[in-house]
Amino acid sequence: MTLQRTERIHTVLSIAGFDGSGGAGIQADTKTVSALGCYAMNVLTALPVQNTQGVRTIYDIPTQAVQDQLETIFDDIYPDSIKIGMVHSVALVRCIANFLRDYKGSIVFDPVMVSTSGHRLIQEETIQACIEELFPLATLITPNLDEVSVLVNSNITTLEQMAMAGTKILSLGSKAVLVKGGHLESDVLTNVLVQVDAETKQYSSARIDTQNTHGSGCTLSSAIASYLSQGILLEPAVEMGLHYVYQAIAESSQIRIGQGNGPLNHFFNPQKLIRHEMDS
Repeated sequence: MTLQRTERIHTVLSIAGFDGSGGAGIQADTKTVSALGCYAMNVLTALPVQNTQGVRTIYDIPTQAVQDQLETIFDDIYPDSIKIGMVHSVALVRCIANFLRDYKGSIVFDPVMVSTSGHRLIQEETIQACIEELFPLATLITPNLDEVSVLVNSNITTLEQMAMAGTKILSLGSKAVLVKGGHLESDVLTNVLVQVDAETKQYSSARIDTQNTHGSGCTLSSAIASYLSQGILLEPAVEMGLHYVYQAIAESSQIRIGQGNGPLNHFFNPQKLIRHEMDS
């Protein structure tokens, strides 16, 4: 008997790097997309050797291998939305940009440029290639404050500066920028959404006292991509993505994995259900 598909599931493609410790990169993307009820696919762009304490080294993935992965996925499953993460060479930037030039869905670009310890992960020429080639294709760009500082060549320390920096990044060819304020020293965590021809919006939440934030940027970008894949508009998709990340961090705050910055609890809802069933 042949099984018939009766429901269509929304599909999200993650074009990103690897994290063997399971908290960031395509591992975090896959967990997030799955937790939000979508189908996750991957194209591997780099092999960082890392754990919760940091990145030790990065091995290249050949550009042709990335091209082959993209072609193979698109030949079979056309993604409803795409999340782009680590792209660490000019050749890879051009390969991905050329392939996605006529793509019809939403693209969320999380420009992974600086490690948690503050080290540059990509060279200046690659940053410029990202600006020229990938920024114009993206529905939304989600840089953290370290990455924003690199993009605008200025240290960002206030909410006003975040909004101004977002506007400056728009002038580089972006449609919308979510400036993430996680590195701002404050008890309240504020993210600023700046869009072309739209009012600037702020999203605030209480800061959670935990080290379990490894992969939060990857998680947020893939969460927003997941909501966009379902036809949700950008502003509510951003708000829902931020709320999901907040919950995933809160539900991981008492968990200890690794000796550094631990991962989020991406599947907090199923785990709650399991605990409830066991308790009853």
